[in-house]
Amino acid sequence: MSTSSVSVLDRARTRVLAEGQGLDEADILEVLRLPDEDIPAALQLAHEVRMRWCGPEVEVEGIVSLKTGGCPEDCHFCSQSGLFSSPVRSVWLDIPSLVKAAQQTAATGASEFCIVAAVRGPDAKLMQQMRDGVKAIKEAVDINVAASLGMLSQEQVDDLVDMGVHRYNHNLETCRSYFPNVVTTHSWEERWGTLKMVRDSGMEVCCGGIIGLGETLEQRAEFAAQLAELEPDEVPLNFLNPRPGTPLGDQPLMDPKDALRAIAAFRLALPRTILRYAGGRELTLGDLGTREGLLGGINAVIVGNYLTTLGRPATSDLELLAELKMPVKALSATL
Repeated sequence: MSTSSVSVLDRARTRVLAEGQGLDEADILEVLRLPDEDIPAALQLAHEVRMRWCGPEVEVEGIVSLKTGGCPEDCHFCSQSGLFSSPVRSVWLDIPSLVKAAQQTAATGASEFCIVAAVRGPDAKLMQQMRDGVKAIKEAVDINVAASLGMLSQEQVDDLVDMGVHRYNHNLETCRSYFPNVVTTHSWEERWGTLKMVRDSGMEVCCGGIIGLGETLEQRAEFAAQLAELEPDEVPLNFLNPRPGTPLGDQPLMDPKDALRAIAAFRLALPRTILRYAGGRELTLGDLGTREGLLGGINAVIVGNYLTTLGRPATSDLELLAELKMPVKALSATL
């Protein structure tokens, strides 16, 4: 093990493992720069941190798109933007289909079902469909309902609380300094404002982003530190899956070792947070890397397919969790 890595991992053992405080930005950057031979030690420490401050349970979630495609925003990684020559076109999901998706998700043992819409923010039609959909789901199946509907007003935040939505997802996507390279139709600050309103409402905050958008290691560390400042309940960690027709369609896949470094670094920055495997892990990490991440700080997974890309079969993830003796988190009425 190199001299510098001994230093940062020793600091992390004291600060993060023993005291439960996340690493600062400078130390996060050191973890992201660890030599290859030190990755296993970083992942082992991240796993110990996860076990101490989060416990052994893994939260399983399914997601479904209520409104797919035709989004007016220009997020450069997203094939749902109506501004790019991407194959995804605008489609709405009806309420019976939404309920069926929730039932299928619950059947996997998942405790969380997230309704997603590709919009800048919800209009009156979408909010009414959400109200009808959440009501129908709650009447049909025992599962927590989360939502991801873009940027919100205070009135919309209050409406979601009234519906019984317990967690809201709104990803910052990347750090503040790199955000203008990825999105130009709205600002990082607008997203931050929505997240603060959600936090103040009492809903749980789900906020993460995508690694491998072309950001530097310094910007990756900046992103982890900004997430730590927000103190989200959950951080979905995506790895770029370049989509044809988008401005990032030719971006190379992230190196698997860099992905594992990022998993360890984000866990050491966010010791008490649900750190969720999300999109792109299948391509970036494969089966072996997925296993290493689960033993390196990850404590939640999205099962099945994502919004516009294919994932692993839910049974594959559930079988792996059973093999690793990681219990699936049960539905909790306190959430």
